[in-house]
Amino acid sequence: MSISFSSLSAQVSRRDSLLNLVKQKKLSPNLSLKDTLFIHNLIELASEYRYHHLDSLYTLSQESLKISKKGAYINGEIGSYLNIGGYYSNKGKIDQAISYYKKAYNLAAEHERMHLKVSSLNDLAKEYGYKGDYALSLKKYLEAIEISKELNYKTMLSIINDNIAHLYLDQKDYEHAMVFLKRSKDINEEINDPIFTAETISNIASTYAEMNELEYAMFHINSSIAIFEKEKILDWLAYCYEIKGKVYLKKGKNTWALYWYKQSELLHQEIEDDRGKIDLLNGMTEAYLNLNKDSIAEIYALNAFNLSKKIGLRSGLKECSYQLFKIQKNKKDYEKSLWYHEIYQVTSESLAKAGNKKALNLLKTEMEYDQQKQQLILENEKALAKQKVYIYIFLIILIIFSIIVIIIYRNEKAQKKLNLELRSKKTALEEKQTYLNELNQTKNKLFSIIGHDLRGPIGAFQGLLKLFKEGEMTKEEFLNFVPKLKVDIDTISFTLNNLLSWGQTQMNGSTTRPSIVQINSIVNENIALLSEIAESKSIHLINKIESNCQAWSDPNQIDIIVRNLLSNALKFTPNHGEIIIGAIQKLKTCEIYIKDNGLGMSEETISKIFQKDSTHTTYGTNDEKGTGLGLSLCKEMVEKNNGQIWVHSALGKGSSFYFTVPRIIESLKKSA
Repeated sequence: MSISFSSLSAQVSRRDSLLNLVKQKKLSPNLSLKDTLFIHNLIELASEYRYHHLDSLYTLSQESLKISKKGAYINGEIGSYLNIGGYYSNKGKIDQAISYYKKAYNLAAEHERMHLKVSSLNDLAKEYGYKGDYALSLKKYLEAIEISKELNYKTMLSIINDNIAHLYLDQKDYEHAMVFLKRSKDINEEINDPIFTAETISNIASTYAEMNELEYAMFHINSSIAIFEKEKILDWLAYCYEIKGKVYLKKGKNTWALYWYKQSELLHQEIEDDRGKIDLLNGMTEAYLNLNKDSIAEIYALNAFNLSKKIGLRSGLKECSYQLFKIQKNKKDYEKSLWYHEIYQVTSESLAKAGNKKALNLLKTEMEYDQQKQQLILENEKALAKQKVYIYIFLIILIIFSIIVIIIYRNEKAQKKLNLELRSKKTALEEKQTYLNELNQTKNKLFSIIGHDLRGPIGAFQGLLKLFKEGEMTKEEFLNFVPKLKVDIDTISFTLNNLLSWGQTQMNGSTTRPSIVQINSIVNENIALLSEIAESKSIHLINKIESNCQAWSDPNQIDIIVRNLLSNALKFTPNHGEIIIGAIQKLKTCEIYIKDNGLGMSEETISKIFQKDSTHTTYGTNDEKGTGLGLSLCKEMVEKNNGQIWVHSALGKGSSFYFTVPRIIESLKKSA
């Protein structure tokens, strides 16, 4: 999945467009120092070079600053200072970066440019974080959040919450980090910008990887990669490839890890991001060491070591010095090995001490900020209370007078109004009773499935662990159960995902958000997700859906439908079977089918499987167990997307499931 030259061309198209605009304006005889559009284009062009050519970033920023000052364009001065700060930040010159960000902040505050003030605070907070002053960093972030809320500046709210999460990640406080990442994700859903969403999801994936929640990490990073590849955003794509490499590394799949690391390495040739590159180099070092390729590992470790020293990144220096210690030890060069180990020890102790202090400062700062905020609220409430006393007196007099005026009128209509209210309350109570009954049925069904289908595998897993722990089972005997345990865990994971999706639909918590959906891509993603199950049964999966098959549906719901139908087909198809996924594109709909040559179903079974309250379930060809929710969930989601679902099947002749979704037409595509 490497980046082609055409992709790189697409990446620089915006930069080239801005460059042409700037050149044309410079050649124009009508160029004015007060041409704010020209200055804005100059600043935008400079920012486009931040991760691609730092010298151009600096030169263009100095030029825009000079013109802005001559033309007294405040926004241009602030934007230029922010760009120059970005230049020094990428160079690892943190104090110089802070000085320029402070200039931008002071100018924005003085002239009440609130949006630019928020951007300045965010950049300042990041630099204080790089410097290690986490308390001051968090304080700046919280100040920026307050202003952003007042402005309803949702894009910056998303960015700031992501950045705060990184502060907690540095302390390995994954719980707090995930709180802020989920806040950012919720904001991104309101913004409805796929790029912002992909950035947050990639950070969530990295957090899951650090928590060793590797399947969740892989799912989220694949989602981000799909968006960044489509939009050709190289710096974030390089970051995502590095995370995917990290996931494979933690899985012990070093060859695959190196594949994705090298994709990231190729992109780093096109961008300038030394901080991101250090994590990449350390990851590649570890992968090569695991493959016993010490000489190659040493090259990458030395590069990481020199780069970490250059920009003063202690966390990177700690990781690569430890790797170099191991490499030199393997080479039996004990003098160098000891030297690198001493660097590792000193850096580790420094980070540990600083880390404890930073963690305490983070909590202290957050508490102090909340206390100051609450104190201001109380003072404002007291001031308002004094003002409200007079208002209340006037209101009381007005109310008494109004009551006297309308009392006769109210007496005449009191009975009529009471009757209407009683009827209304009776209807509301009946509706609530119906709703509570439905919730109770949903609860009973959930508890039934959890007790019947999840407690068994989990209990078996606990029993085996207990036997192994108490010495009643040998390691070899326990390992013999590992394949079966993996199947049980996969079944539990799939069941929980279905339960969550089904529970949302039952409690009116699932909202359908239609957009343009590439059916072929969703099918390929699910084939990849379920490929291990297919391989275990030697089942051949064939995707016949054309790449131009597009639908207007909710992509997440279509993903759940395809996954359940494909999982069912795998469950009931015997070893060495075949499953075909295809689509028939009609005038207004796409008819998608999943055909297997498995066990098939009787007419009686077919009549039950799509019923809303059905718990009908059967065992697969390898005794796979389901919850009975999957097909009911599929039916609900297909109908939410204005489609239909049905099945053709006979015992011993396999099953063919069909469902339709609205086809994307040209006029709809343009409006979208």
